[in-house]
Amino acid sequence: MTSKTNSFDLTLPSKPTSITKVEPFLKKIVDALGLDDEQMNKLMVSVTEAVNNAIVHGNKQDPKKNVTIRSEVRSGALLIVVRDQGKGFNPKSLRNPLQEENLMLTNGRGVFLMRSLMDKVEVSVDADGTRVELSMSLDQKA
Repeated sequence: MTSKTNSFDLTLPSKPTSITKVEPFLKKIVDALGLDDEQMNKLMVSVTEAVNNAIVHGNKQDPKKNVTIRSEVRSGALLIVVRDQGKGFNPKSLRNPLQEENLMLTNGRGVFLMRSLMDKVEVSVDADGTRVELSMSLDQKA
């Protein structure tokens, strides 16, 4: 893990056990920025979902492929970018987990949760893989 001022980076092999590295990584960010428990919880759920999706769906659990996580503070917001080396997906093709026919499914809620918990979520796909950018405002709560 590398760090400079308010920027942290982590590279993980695409295996399910790598998920255990997310919480200590986020803890360093939360401590550096003085974030509260609510913000930590939102980050924990969102980043864990993004990393899990990158490992399982993006890189197909291929340990030769990596998932990278990069955080930085920009324009009053914490940006966390999770990147995989997979073929990507179309976020518009995702099922709505709130529709009755999807309520009992055991998957398909990750991106929905990210969008519910973060101020902004952007997904982009290029020749190198999928990039999920999570943004959380650092402005004080009213």
